[in-house]
Amino acid sequence: MTDVNEQNEEVENKEDPIRLYILEAVAGGKHVSPNDIAIKIAKDRAKDSDPDDIWRKYMLAVKQQAKSLARAGRISILRRGKPIDPNKMKGLMKFSLPVKED
Repeated sequence: MTDVNEQNEEVENKEDPIRLYILEAVAGGKHVSPNDIAIKIAKDRAKDSDPDDIWRKYMLAVKQQAKSLARAGRISILRRGKPIDPNKMKGLMKFSLPVKED
């Protein structure tokens, strides 16, 4: 039988890179916008020939992965500082570590 920590490590090692960027961004307890995460991904993967707005290419993936993480309870999606239902995600939002709803 494998240890639970070993199983969690295996899952994390196989996790989508976009999810890892999101989890890393919120790890310090900060509230982070999807734009900031997409910009970070673009900077890390950029080629010299890429346009300045290449980060926009990653926005949909960031939002989809954030929605998945929120459904799994690993992050919260905040609108006006309050957690929202991931299925109602639109407009200006930020991601954070899980927050209890009032």
